[in-house]
Amino acid sequence: HSPFGQVLKAIRENEPRAVSLGYRTDRYKLVAFVLSASLAGLAGGTKALVFQLASLTDVTWQMSGEVVLMTLLGGMGTLFGPVVGAGLVVTLESYLASTSLPVPVVIGCIFVVCVLLFRRGIVGEIVARSARGRKPS
Repeated sequence: HSPFGQVLKAIRENEPRAVSLGYRTDRYKLVAFVLSASLAGLAGGTKALVFQLASLTDVTWQMSGEVVLMTLLGGMGTLFGPVVGAGLVVTLESYLASTSLPVPVVIGCIFVVCVLLFRRGIVGEIVARSARGRKPS
């Protein structure tokens, strides 16, 4: 609920309106990009320090697709959505590695089912249903 966050929401919802209100949207988008890249770099550096290994599998294009998959499964716009999505994908990959099933195909099918059933992601749907249940009649 910070002013910076509110401006970013306004830019996401209706950028021309944010411009008409006098906000320099290009600067806000640049700051958001720099913050995002800084946190991603910090996370990657921390991972390399903790595991004492920096493998090339972390910089393939499939890894960025996997991160998007985790975020969409868990739910965008929520704090715990990507965490739940990451836990689900990593658990599925670990479990399916011991079977003879093709891991990408099974995860892809689960992704399609989740997108069709849970449009806001798993955590997003839980939050939306709990909010609907709390509304007074």
